[in-house]
Amino acid sequence: MDEKINLVRPRLKAPRAAAIAGIVFAVLYITMLVLVRLSVPFDPSETGNWLPGSWKKISFAMGLVPFAGIAFMWFMAVLRDRVTHEDRFFDTVFLGSGFLFLAMLFISSALALSVISIYGSSAGTMPDPYIYRFVRVLTYHIMHVYAVRMAAVFMFLTCTLSLRTAIFPRWMSYVGFVLALLMLLSHGSLQWIPLVFPLWILAVGIYVLAVNIKSGKP
Repeated sequence: MDEKINLVRPRLKAPRAAAIAGIVFAVLYITMLVLVRLSVPFDPSETGNWLPGSWKKISFAMGLVPFAGIAFMWFMAVLRDRVTHEDRFFDTVFLGSGFLFLAMLFISSALALSVISIYGSSAGTMPDPYIYRFVRVLTYHIMHVYAVRMAAVFMFLTCTLSLRTAIFPRWMSYVGFVLALLMLLSHGSLQWIPLVFPLWILAVGIYVLAVNIKSGKP
């Protein structure tokens, strides 16, 4: 009897916990991405002319990344709790794609913040152009090529998990599959493509939380 209660309780709590963590991650990540996209030219070959007017704004945006990462780890942990222990392949790819996305997000943010810190601590002196361009291009490729694709894999697995456990409706899973395929096949030329991932998680999180609250479950 106690074992049965212990199995049911996580199923009742997991959707709400995942929804809240997903919403927090999505809001922070979207805020960061929008601030960056509105302040920094999309072309990675630009020379840094945006720094004088936007470096404080981007510094603030990069400061949101650790908190977004914590929320994402919580979101991932709650979802992983729904995975059966027998499905080691699913579990490995799920964890791998999530942690790789998070690692690349942290690395690209640290690289960007390093350039901004150099600029801010040197009385507005522009960084060495070769170093700046290297960091700029590297950050661009990490975020728009590799991180986007890892996010797409994570979306595929989250949608598959939902089809197994019914955390959110099947139609949301199918929409997620389509969006993940778009992200996977993108070549880094669509400047707003990274927003697809947090917007989808935000929509799912709001839906799951609303349904969970309406049903009166803890």
